[in-house]
Amino acid sequence: MSATPLAALARTTDPRTTLRRFLAADAAVTGANGLAYLLAAGPLGRLLGVGPGLLAALGAFLTAYAAGVALLAARGRPPVRCVHAVVEANLAWALLSLVALALWLTPSTAGAVWTVLQALTVAGFAAAQYTALRASGD
Repeated sequence: MSATPLAALARTTDPRTTLRRFLAADAAVTGANGLAYLLAAGPLGRLLGVGPGLLAALGAFLTAYAAGVALLAARGRPPVRCVHAVVEANLAWALLSLVALALWLTPSTAGAVWTVLQALTVAGFAAAQYTALRASGD
């Protein structure tokens, strides 16, 4: 993934702004997901075929994680080590989601599709953030 398509997607040519926008988008999507898991664990659990306790715990974690990523996105120059930590956490989440699907979870069809889609989305955020970080020269 090159910096040029990322700049177009982020609607800016400034690499640091691109990075901050991808961090902010990650925080928004993750926060919305986390809040949905927290506030609707029962109905979502039935739809996805996942226990409501697990969804509520994931929701609490994701909401806190999203708040941290949002704080990072709000900085004029996000620290490189922190951005690397977000990229690595996103990659780990994507990988663990797929491993859990294969080895542990027995979700409904909707849950299996959701797990794969969110893993791909999170991996996409990791790729975009890493590419933007490299383009920023930090």
